[in-house]
Amino acid sequence: MDTTLQAAAEIGRAKRLKAATSETHDRLDKRIMAGDPFAALENYGRFLAVQYQFHRDLEALYADAGLAALVPDLADRRRLDQIGQDLADLNQSPPATEEPPHFLPASIDLPTALGWLYVAEGSNLGAAFLFKMARALGLDENHGARHLAGHPDGRAQHWRSFTAALDGIALDEAEEKRVIDGANAAFRRVHALVEREYA
Repeated sequence: MDTTLQAAAEIGRAKRLKAATSETHDRLDKRIMAGDPFAALENYGRFLAVQYQFHRDLEALYADAGLAALVPDLADRRRLDQIGQDLADLNQSPPATEEPPHFLPASIDLPTALGWLYVAEGSNLGAAFLFKMARALGLDENHGARHLAGHPDGRAQHWRSFTAALDGIALDEAEEKRVIDGANAAFRRVHALVEREYA
């Protein structure tokens, strides 16, 4: 292995993913904030609709036995029910189920699934800032912003346990590319949902 590849390998998969998806991620962040999701409860309701649809896409991944064997507490990391409760707090129904009902195919491969999970788990880490903004709307971990609240162990520790598992999975070069493609696809999916809800 040449020194460039060796150095890249030593960085860790999570950090490589962050670098490889930064452009797609930055575009999404700017689009979300352009919708001013915390300016009013109505705007925040649209943000919840986006979150609900994205996490509904991921439901099968959080229930996958193969992934659960690789990622600690995978089933406990799911947030769809919390988002559903947040919607109910705002007297808002979950968005209608799309046809086909799930954006992700049932036959999704492991590397692609890891890319999608990276985006979902990373959003939980980054939600500390959003949670503070939600509190300004009168929302908290018991009403309207459950899914943005930090894990009892702390956001950083919860993220480190995920990235440690992610970094420890052996993948070949083609599979590494599929992880990146999966993460970029997840960011694009959220972007498309934001465009639809805030149109």
